[in-house]
Amino acid sequence: MNIGAVCNRKVITVQKEATVQHVASLMRQYHVGDVVVIETHKNHTSPIGIVTDRDLIVEVVATGLDCSVITVGDIMQKNLTVIQEDASVFETMKLMSGKGVRRLPVVDEHTYLKGIVTLDNLLILLSKEINSISPLVTREQKNETSKRR
Repeated sequence: MNIGAVCNRKVITVQKEATVQHVASLMRQYHVGDVVVIETHKNHTSPIGIVTDRDLIVEVVATGLDCSVITVGDIMQKNLTVIQEDASVFETMKLMSGKGVRRLPVVDEHTYLKGIVTLDNLLILLSKEINSISPLVTREQKNETSKRR
């Protein structure tokens, strides 16, 4: 399974000129913990940064900055790590773990934004997979018991 099949295709995005106050409103409105900062090229968008709810707290609120003046371009994480949509779930987990990030924008071969994958997405997927194979243990024990009778 590739990460394109798992990722969330509805990504909340803004341009780097958006104010932190606007981004905080979007996070609240859409119940998300991040907003991807994009640049638009013709009819396509490419991710150039990401701002998380933690960034808002640590970089703006805790330092007493005016969130109606500070832009996401001022505080976004600029060394953005992305993942190709055809990458495997395992590759994605490995990249997230290695980079220490909980969210990855998903891009196509042209680096156009296609979605976002979060730690939550992966935990839900993995728990479903574990749940689907957990009956194997009980079934194996029953099979062994029935063969020895």
